[in-house]
Parts: sequence; structure tokens; C-alpha cells
Amino acid sequence: MTKISTFQDEDAIETAEWVEALDSLMQVSGPDRAQFVLNKVQDHARRLGVTTAGLPYSSYRNTIPLARQPAYPGDMAMEERITSIIRWNALAMVMRANKAYGELGGHIASFASAAEIFEVGFNHFFRAKSDEFGGDLVYFQPHSAPGVYARAFLEGRLSETDISNYRQEVPGKGLCSYPHPWLMDEFWQLPTGSMGIGPLSAVYQARFMRYLQARGMAETQDRHVWGVFGDGEMDEPESIAGLTLAAREGLDNLTFIVNCNLQRLDGPVRGNGQIIQELESLFIGAGWNVIKVLWGSEWDNLFARDTDHALLRRFAETVDGEYQNLGSKNGDYNRTKFFDADPATARLVAHMSDEEIHKLKRGGHDLKKLYAAFAAAKAHKGRPTVILTKTKKGYGMGGAGESRMIAHQAKKLDIEALKAFRDRFALPLTDQAVESLAFFHPGEDSPEIAYLKDRRAALGGYLPRRPDRADSMAPPRPPLEKYAKFAISADGKEMSTTMAAVRMMSGLLRDKAFGPRVVPIVADEARTFGMDNLFRQIGIYAPGGQAYEPEDAGSMLYYKESADGQLLEEGITEAGAISSWTAAATAYSTHGTEMLPIYIYYSMFGFQRVGDLIWAAADQRARGFLLGATAGRTTLSGEGLQHQDGSSHLWAAAVPNCRAYDPCFAGELAVIMDHGMTRMLDEKRDEFFYITVMNENYAQPNLPDGAAEGIVKGMYRLESRAGDGPRVRLLGSGTILREVIAAAGILEGYGIAADIFSVTSFSELARDAAEADRNTRLGTPATSHLETLLPGRAPVVAASDYVRAVPGQIAPYLDMRMTILGTDGFGRSASRAALRRFFEVDRQHVALAAIDALVRTGEVEAALLQKASADLEIDLSASAPWQL
Repeated sequence: MTKISTFQDEDAIETAEWVEALDSLMQVSGPDRAQFVLNKVQDHARRLGVTTAGLPYSSYRNTIPLARQPAYPGDMAMEERITSIIRWNALAMVMRANKAYGELGGHIASFASAAEIFEVGFNHFFRAKSDEFGGDLVYFQPHSAPGVYARAFLEGRLSETDISNYRQEVPGKGLCSYPHPWLMDEFWQLPTGSMGIGPLSAVYQARFMRYLQARGMAETQDRHVWGVFGDGEMDEPESIAGLTLAAREGLDNLTFIVNCNLQRLDGPVRGNGQIIQELESLFIGAGWNVIKVLWGSEWDNLFARDTDHALLRRFAETVDGEYQNLGSKNGDYNRTKFFDADPATARLVAHMSDEEIHKLKRGGHDLKKLYAAFAAAKAHKGRPTVILTKTKKGYGMGGAGESRMIAHQAKKLDIEALKAFRDRFALPLTDQAVESLAFFHPGEDSPEIAYLKDRRAALGGYLPRRPDRADSMAPPRPPLEKYAKFAISADGKEMSTTMAAVRMMSGLLRDKAFGPRVVPIVADEARTFGMDNLFRQIGIYAPGGQAYEPEDAGSMLYYKESADGQLLEEGITEAGAISSWTAAATAYSTHGTEMLPIYIYYSMFGFQRVGDLIWAAADQRARGFLLGATAGRTTLSGEGLQHQDGSSHLWAAAVPNCRAYDPCFAGELAVIMDHGMTRMLDEKRDEFFYITVMNENYAQPNLPDGAAEGIVKGMYRLESRAGDGPRVRLLGSGTILREVIAAAGILEGYGIAADIFSVTSFSELARDAAEADRNTRLGTPATSHLETLLPGRAPVVAASDYVRAVPGQIAPYLDMRMTILGTDGFGRSASRAALRRFFEVDRQHVALAAIDALVRTGEVEAALLQKASADLEIDLSASAPWQL
């Protein structure tokens, strides 16, 4: 920890007078007045040019002094017994699973450190959804899932069979490792299993609740978002990415509880520093209200007697690595190494036995201290609050894991350690029950179960619990012809598919009934995508309205911010934008209000950049559209390596409930979006749609008759060129379909006929083919859509603006030779034509690939290949674009 240098006090009397004045102000007028005066003095000091040294954190003690600590509203002895039972059952759950199946894993130490945090929340603050109230949302620390299961067991929500099958979901019914709504769709509501996504998601969830309230879409005024996270987790960039937004928008409906057990997976979070002080500085700088809960009630008497602040001096000079060491040792060691280091602190504990010193708890294990912090956080207005609470990792595990480096990996305790655990928490377990790792239930008629259920009844019921349907359903949307007629009957008008997508979205927004359910989201590229008309049409959401006259106020498309604005213009934060999208895409469950979010972004900055957050949205059963704009590796001319997307469809194909499409024409796009709304809104399917759209203008044809079914299945026959000569099948997706069409014209000059297919989704084709293949293998013969459209053995050439692995998804399900052209390699800055020639996906290379395929099947002479390469000016000696 970096120490703050101080000057020698040249006038101790004057200093004492200032301190006495503050003491008097505090005693007479209270802490709020004292804080007000201090702020005034600090503001004046800034105006005078007085510089201040040091970091913006308070002393290493509890923020709420004993005098301001409220009375505990519950039966503390009862709650401590319940906490001990839950702590034991969570421990037994993990140990039993690993005793029977040694490789299953699981975590003991995290919940052991957080048990009291959870119990204060469950007994006094976490309100469930009821008929009268929408319920709070709680982001649970993922490694503490066994504790949530153990509590649900006492509540009667999970059976002993359920918790006996922890981490054993296959075969049969079991409990998943972390909070996963996809796997336990009636239990878990919010996924947090990848470190860092919980804090960011919580911020944007709290913000989206305010958005719904401001727009009159849902009553969220009194609902609260709680997030329990780890101190090591705060090193993830996503964990802190939303802090300033939360403060800037005054999200006092949001509370973080950071469990500061000072330890990450391998060792101390800050061995040579103090993570709590660092986090306080971070959150204060971001504008949050900070409450520290560091020391338990056993310390109160010591602080009262420590008039010289000797304890605070010792705390300030003790780094976290040493705190961890002290936490793992007994009272004698703590006396010698900590208290005896300063005569003043040695005198403070001279009357105490080693056992009494050992029982000095950290604040995160004290129900009274935690309750005071939770209550203060809930009462605080105008800013979000973080509670930094100090605990011991593996609390109660003794020498087997308490504050030890190995705590996170601990899956087993020996018999003596288990007995010590039982004795420490006064659990009514026999030696035999301990040795057999028996679950303990005090009985349905016991005072403990009655108390636990009464507390939850007072808070509206049980949680976590996931409703699967909205109370407020989206009204019927307008017919396709009303908002997309320009696309399905384009009559050759030039436009990009990005422009078409925005026009369709605008048409949906204009519908008086359905329009308010649409949530347009953009990450600071609205003008790039032609969305600036939405600024005035629906306004940009800004909770404080617009406090300035925009520079472009005189224009038709001026920048309009509004307290009830509909467009979420997130700024340069793809992670924040996808978090807003997830909040909207799951609002049917979390808020009982069905919405349709449409997030449009540079495709390269979607799956590649925030794929983990998209995966979490899939887990949470999101429903909505992701539009990857300026898509493809060759459509975004001039940008180059970092901006040109050639891989997002590969990422999308790996997400089980993501339906990914790459349409070429506006009419195809219209059919796909209508299909998506049918699936998500009408049929209530837990899936979302990723659609790539291009910024390339070209003539748009009318939607062919009868094409809709093939479009949604992934492919349809666009055209068949007549001819008596050899025949090939040409498959194209996205903008490269136009190159494929042109290639068919080139082939006609060589006497080769072509069937042209528009592939709107290689991944949907592959999924359907895999399903048919499996059904046939298991005794129920089936024919895939792919097989229906591509019978026989005539060669197939497939080209796309993506890496070859994207079309390659269908290769295993075809009997004929398939040639795949794609854009493997890094992007380049060049024109579209030059890029397509470089990546060998232009019309000339498609035509040459078709001729080569026919040469290999013996249908044309090899000399034709040489002639065509010369005619088409293709350099046969050029290196492949994917070669470095």
C-alpha cells in the first residue's frame, strides 16, 4: 500500500482546534451537516488553489459508526442458526458430489465467506415478484450457487434428491454449476457465471428499469437491483465499465455488495496493497456512495477505547497479504504479529485472551453490521451504492481452507475438519452424520423453517424464481406489407440492406400500438447506419432531458434528447449496448413486459468483441434482433483489418438459440425479420436473431413468388440458367450472391449452365441437415432442406463474404464435390472490387472455381481452365490471401 506522506505539525494547537470544531459540529448537528460543511470547505480550497494529496478513501473502518447503527429487526440468534445450517448443507453438497464423482468440481470457500451477506439479503431486503409488486433483481455471485441451492432446500423448493444431484445434470435432472436460466428455467433468472458480466449487466438492468418507467411501459419505481460480487472479480474490465453511467444517471435503485475476502483463485487480490481502499477510491471517483463493513461487533469496544486511533494506524500499514496471513492463524499469532507491533494496540487487547482475539470477526460475518449497511444503501437517494464488506474466504473451514491460498480449490475436508466445522457453528449433527456428509433439515415444523418461510412471505415470496411469460404482451404488429412493402416490391430501386433494415424499423416504430414496444439501440454509429431520422422521430433516452440547445437545432434531423426518449444511444461501448439489449430482450421475464430490442452495430464489434455477453444473453433466453451492419470482409471498403468482419457468422453458429442470417436482398431481409417476430413474439420461442446487413447500395429486386419458405430455412433457388452443356450449382450469400449471379453470366460464355441459389443462412441449413442426419441414423429416415434442393452429384460452388468455415458447415451433408470460396485472412484497406479480387470471391474467381470443379469431374477439358484463367486475368501464381 502506498503510504501518504505527511508534514510535521507546526502548530498542534491550531490543528486541535480545527478537529475539535468538527467534533462539536458532528455532535450538535449530526453527520449530514458535518459532511455539508466539509464539502463547502473543500470547494473553497479548490478555488484557492490548495492542492490535496492522497487517494479519496476513508480510514480503514466501518462507514456506519455504532451510534448510527439501527436495531436489528429480526431474531439474530435464529438467523445465525439458519445460516449455519445452510453453510453446512452447501459444504456437504459439494463434498458429496466430489466424493462420488471426483471430477465434478464445485466451490465451498466462496459461499462460506458470503453466507451472512446472502442471509441478510434473503431475510430482510431481497423482495420477490408478487401480484402487487414486480420484484427485485439479484445478481448472485456464481461461485456461491451451492448456498442458494441449500437455502432453497430448506424452503422446500428443492428436494434432497435435487441437491444430491448437484453438478449432475446428465443423465436425468440435476442442479447446474452456476446461475444458468437456460438449464433451470424456473429457478435462475440472471446468469453471472463468467466473471465481470454480472456487474455490468446489473448497471444496465437498473438503467433499463428507469427507461421502462420513464416511457410508461412498466412500473419499476420501487424495485431494486442487487449484485453480490467478488473483490477479485472487480479486476475484470466489464466489472467497472458501467460505474460512471450508473452515477451519472443517478441509479439509486442499484446496490453492489462486493465480498472482499481479499483472495482470488490463486492468492491475494492485492498482496502488497489494500483492495478495499483501492475499490473505495475507484467507486468514489466514479460518483458512487460507498459503505464499508470491515469489522464485526466484537471490535466496537476496542474502537471506543482507542482514543488515539492506534488501530487505524495499524490497519493502514497492514497490507492484504498480511491480513490473509493473520486470518489463517490463531489468536496468539494475531496478538504477536499484529497487536504487539505497536504498544498502543497491545494495551488495547491486554485484557483479552487469545481465544477472544481469535473471535474478533470481520464485518462481513456480522449480521448487525451488514443489516446497517444494506439499510443505509436502500435509503440512500441520488446515487448508486456499493457496500465493501470484508470477510474471510473459506470462513469456518479452519486449517483446511480459511484464509488460505488453497481455499478456492478446496473440494474436500477431512473428518476432523468437518467435526471442527460442526462444532464451530453448533450444528446438531452426530459424528456419523458428519462422516456421511448427511444433509441437515431441522424439520418442516421446526422454528427455523417457520422463521425462514415467514421472512420470505413478508418479502413477497421466494427467489430466485424466473417467470417465463410477460404480464404485458406486445400488441399485434403491423402486417409485413405495411412496414416493408418497399423491400418486397423494390422494383430495382437501389439501396443497401442496412438502409432497408432501418426503414423497416422506422415503419414498426410508427405503428401506434406496436411501435412503443420496439427498443432501438445503437453504439454511437446512428448516422453511419442512416438512423439519424430517429433522433427527432422518437428521441434519445436521457433521464434528465436535454439541458442544452443542440448545435444542429435548426436541421430536420437534430440531436434530440428526451426524458422519455425511445432510442438508446449508448456511446462508444459495445459491452454497454449489448447489456442494454439483453435487459430489453429479457424484459418479458424480468419485468413482465414484452419488448422487441433491435441493436444495430458494426458487425466486427459484435460477436468478436462481446461474445461472452451474447452467450450470457442466450443463457438468459433473450428475444430480439442483433443487426450486424457494415457486415462482411469486403463490403466495408477502405477500413481494413480491424473493422472488416469475416467471422461473426462462425461465432453465431456456435450459439444454440441464435438464428443467424446473411441476406443479400431487402425482400429477403423483410421475410427474415417477420419470421423472427413470429417466432419470438407470437410463438414465444426463447431464441434471438443475428442478421448481417451491408452498407453497399445496389438494385433491389422484387421478392420472388414462393421464396419465403426457403428464405427462412436458409436457401432457395433464385434462378436456373438454360443450357445443354455441363451444369453447376452456384451458392451465394450476402452481397457475394451478386458476384455469384454475375459468375453465371461468365459461365454461359463457356457453354456452362448454372443453377443459382441464394443462401440466407448456412448455419440454419447445417442445423436442419444435422437433425435429418441424426433422425436417419436413429431409425427415422428424413430428408433435409439441403438435400431437397441439391440432389444428384453436379458440382457445387459456394461463396460468401465470410471465412470458408461458414459455408463449410453444410459440406458434410452433400454427396457431390463442393468448392468453397471465402475471406480467410486479415482484412485490407482497398475498394470493394480490389478486396473481392484479393480474397478470391469476385465473379471471375467464382466462375473459375466452377470450371475447375467440372474439370475434376471430367465434364470439361483441362485446357478450358487455362483459357478461362487467362480470359479472366487471374494470376495463378498469386499467394492465397490467408497466407501470412
